[in-house]
Amino acid sequence: MKVLHTIADVRTALGAERAAGRTVGFVPTMGALHDGHKSLVEASVPENDVTIVSVFVNPLQFAPDEDLDAYPRTLDSDVALVEGAGAAYVFAPSVNEMYPEPIETTVTVAGVSEPLDGRSRPTHFAGVATVVTKLFSIIGPCRAYFGQKDFQQLAIIKKMALDLSLDVTVIGCPTHREPDGLAMSSRNIYLSDEERPQAARLNEALLLGIEAVDGGETNPAAVQAIMKAHLAKADLGTLDYAEVVDAKTLLTPDVLTGEVRMLVAVQFGKARLIDNMGTTIEG
Repeated sequence: MKVLHTIADVRTALGAERAAGRTVGFVPTMGALHDGHKSLVEASVPENDVTIVSVFVNPLQFAPDEDLDAYPRTLDSDVALVEGAGAAYVFAPSVNEMYPEPIETTVTVAGVSEPLDGRSRPTHFAGVATVVTKLFSIIGPCRAYFGQKDFQQLAIIKKMALDLSLDVTVIGCPTHREPDGLAMSSRNIYLSDEERPQAARLNEALLLGIEAVDGGETNPAAVQAIMKAHLAKADLGTLDYAEVVDAKTLLTPDVLTGEVRMLVAVQFGKARLIDNMGTTIEG
């Protein structure tokens, strides 16, 4: 396991790997890693000759009132976790290494970035798309692994890679969950003892939405009402959204059909939690 801190070192190391005929898997992260991130590394390792994990808390995707300064930074334990999962490299750049000058070039993806989190965090996805484009440029040709918990982010990155003809295969991996169904997230550490059991209602609400759709409900408003009613029982949280959308466009259709996705977001104190699940309506 090698920990690299500069763009030049990453390009040198991966250039040598490719010159030797080896393929590269890439897992981009913001650190504070957990078993969900480990599962992404474990997905990459058997499919690629070498796997590199980036650990970078990207300031571009935080609004001024968000938790950039408080976001956990745990590089030593992050390195230990991904090394145990089989990663060959960690890329842990400083902010100055990634942005040596004030950045004047940004990447935005219209359409799929606009609903849901795009309404609540209007600058967020431009920050995500910009840093991921930059990371793809640094890493070079690879398979890149992202968790489906951030479903809208995954859709944006897939669209961006397609539109810009990037030499990257973007792979979505299943959400890793706690025993009570709560999606693993670096922000779960912000939950208080009282908030933590209520946070499991996100998963429960999604399951109720899936049950309704699988039972024949095709009115999105009815499905959303079921999810919202269940989330209202989490009285320590503030609902941002609970929506059922077309899985490709992320827009709410008049009638549910084909592949659909249920997405929820709830604010618990300092922790903004998101989750999603999908199902397919046949016929």
